[in-house]
Amino acid sequence: MPTINKSDIVIKVTENLEAQGIEVTKGVVLKVLQSIINEITNGLAEGNNIVARDFGTFQVRQMKAKVGRNPKNPEETITIPNRARVVFRAGKELKEK
Repeated sequence: MPTINKSDIVIKVTENLEAQGIEVTKGVVLKVLQSIINEITNGLAEGNNIVARDFGTFQVRQMKAKVGRNPKNPEETITIPNRARVVFRAGKELKEK
């Protein structure tokens, strides 16, 4: 399965908009995409849920501290501290595709 990176998305969005008769440059699309990413990141950092209908929901979940094992020395236990984790749940339309 191939990997799609940010520049691939910019190219596809630019092509889609041009096909609709909307004149836009790759630079503008990149700035818009980066702004969206920044807003999602800032919202999650503030502890907010980010909901995009039919696409999905990003949530921050707090993981409790737990005891783990040192992979280099399995007899040794280590404490894994509390941490935040971002979870994505796919929306209805994304699940269908």
